[in-house]
Amino acid sequence: MNYAEMIIPFIGGLALFIYGMNIMAQGLQNAAGSKMKSILEALTQNKFMGIALGALVTAIVQSSSATTVMVVGFVNAGLMNLTQAMSVIMGANIGTTATGWLVSSAEWAKMFSPATIAPLAVMVGVILAMSGKNARRKEIASIIIGFGILFIGIESMSTAVEPLRDSEAFRSMFVILGKNPLLGIFAGAFVTAIIQSSSASQGILLSLAASGLVPFNAAVYIIMGQNIGTCVTALLSGIGATKTAQCVGYMHLMFNIFGTIVFSILAIIYLTVINPALGTTVITQTQISAIHTMFNIGTTILMIPLSGYIIKIAQKINHVQDVERTDESQLVHLDKRMLETPSLAVEGAKLETIRLGHIALENLTNAITAFVNKDYEKIEEVRHRENVIDKVCDNISEYLIKLCGLQISERENQIVTSLLNTISDMERVGDHAENIAELAEEMKREEISFSPMAIEELKEMTKATIASYENALKALSGGDITFAMKTAVLEEQVDKLEKQLRASHIDRLSNAECNVNSGIHFLEMLGNLERVSDHAMNIAQVVLNENREEKNYHDEAIFQS
Repeated sequence: MNYAEMIIPFIGGLALFIYGMNIMAQGLQNAAGSKMKSILEALTQNKFMGIALGALVTAIVQSSSATTVMVVGFVNAGLMNLTQAMSVIMGANIGTTATGWLVSSAEWAKMFSPATIAPLAVMVGVILAMSGKNARRKEIASIIIGFGILFIGIESMSTAVEPLRDSEAFRSMFVILGKNPLLGIFAGAFVTAIIQSSSASQGILLSLAASGLVPFNAAVYIIMGQNIGTCVTALLSGIGATKTAQCVGYMHLMFNIFGTIVFSILAIIYLTVINPALGTTVITQTQISAIHTMFNIGTTILMIPLSGYIIKIAQKINHVQDVERTDESQLVHLDKRMLETPSLAVEGAKLETIRLGHIALENLTNAITAFVNKDYEKIEEVRHRENVIDKVCDNISEYLIKLCGLQISERENQIVTSLLNTISDMERVGDHAENIAELAEEMKREEISFSPMAIEELKEMTKATIASYENALKALSGGDITFAMKTAVLEEQVDKLEKQLRASHIDRLSNAECNVNSGIHFLEMLGNLERVSDHAMNIAQVVLNENREEKNYHDEAIFQS
């Protein structure tokens, strides 16, 4: 028997399987990008919502490991607590069964036989991809092409191992794995840990089962081992993260080990005492999918009431104490692990940009208070926060640039570009706040004061300026065109006030009603406020453009359909 002739096609088939799975997952992510953003809202819901969420996201990304890594990122970014993370992990284990059912459909739905459906799927996908420039069509094409390549891969693996049916040594190996649960569990865990994908190792098992090589008992223990092996990815992902985030890996490991212990005991009793004949029969792909699903759903049901204890144990193992963030410059909504799922990383970047906008707003308010109300204690606070703004802005920019290098949809690419422009505007608002604080400091040093009329005029303009910026942030936060329009109205009002107050103040200077020094500071203050409102309008314009593009996008989709 020439093993090289089997191994090379088998490895090639595995590569196609993984590649097809990735293409299909990327297409699903892009197609469901807008819906996946709602994950950030769903995170605050109850435990069962978290389980459903974990199952859904894992079914989309086709990998429980990717979901768990993403959860590590969320926890590390402070976006999710451990209770929420536990729920998503439990759901992820259920969601990963989708791959098995997809592959085993060749058995329970004969029309989905890989030999029949794979070439057709690739052909249809390529035609769709080449027949138009519509983004939605290309996303659908990616899903179909990935689906076809995945099936070609599984067919290649199954065909490659067919000669092993006559190998007594290979059959004996599986008999040993079936008789020794620990060896079977170890084999499943080892292969999964090496490949770093439970879906890929499941694909290997399914291809062997398709060739009639795997006995029932061996498959049961290998499946349980695969669930343990997939935990390695989360444990590795926790390296360099906070101690709280590292707990996610421990929680995932304990969850699967507990489920494996319970169901291994039940399997041993059933397959050795109650129905030993079943254990030696050859298992089918559909049976593997059913066992995998029952195991993960059963483990989840058992763990729901015990999830709190698992969290406490993980915290004790990792010596975690609840400590709130005190450094405002630390990124809250961004983590490199979230880049595994670009759709969510884009939303995280948007949330972090909004947080930056609020930091800049607070700095602007403090600077104006220092200038108008002579609250000079705010000046140092403004300087400190300006450093925070610069640091956060640089970090978001770096993150967005990394996002641009990933496979993101055309619409997400437009959002990333808009966010890069937006953080630039927010940084400039911070710069103007610092300018205003410096003017306040000069006024204190030179003992400059304004007339009551000038102070009232400034209060009117500062009120309109702050309102324009606040509305711009509201528009960006909710994608609300109403607040964007309010910003536009207020920006025009600020422009008119700037011209009006500048003219009236020049008149006062001409009539010697105020000194030149105070006049210069007054005019510089007007200039800074007017430019802040300009930046607010730039931010609001992003929302106006997005609404216009979304309308055009839907109109184009309707037209092409």
